[in-house]
Amino acid sequence: MADLNMVALVGRLVRDCELKYSKSNGAIVRFSVAVNRRRMDENSKWVDEANYFDCVYFGKAAESVSQYLLKGRQVAIGGELRQNRWESEGQTRSKVEIFVNSLTLVGSQNQTGGAVQGSYQNHNSEMAQSRYASQIQSPVPSEPVSGPEDFEEDEIPF
Repeated sequence: MADLNMVALVGRLVRDCELKYSKSNGAIVRFSVAVNRRRMDENSKWVDEANYFDCVYFGKAAESVSQYLLKGRQVAIGGELRQNRWESEGQTRSKVEIFVNSLTLVGSQNQTGGAVQGSYQNHNSEMAQSRYASQIQSPVPSEPVSGPEDFEEDEIPF
């Protein structure tokens, strides 16, 4: 059976997005989304618990929608999880981000009071993501991080 890596979320932006450009002038938009989850607390009362997810969006679609990605804006996103790994001060670090393939602005208004809705899909997301990985300078481990095939059966934590 083939592996599957898909994410779909609807949430609100925690802060305004950050728009940057790679060395080849490809747009890279970073933002964080808060998604509330209702759960019952120890007093049998329903409470909302926020979960925060960092997102990365690439290409012309990302550049065109970036002006609308403001704090509090509700968005629906589809994408995949990617784990970035690097070494810092002798410690191996990692961070999971959502690489966005599609984004829809949901039920909010712009500054002039009119509704702004739209769907943005990055048809060249794979190409943009590979450009991002090779051109953005970020700490990268000097040696590859071990995969599951590098562990003995009794060392796997699950």
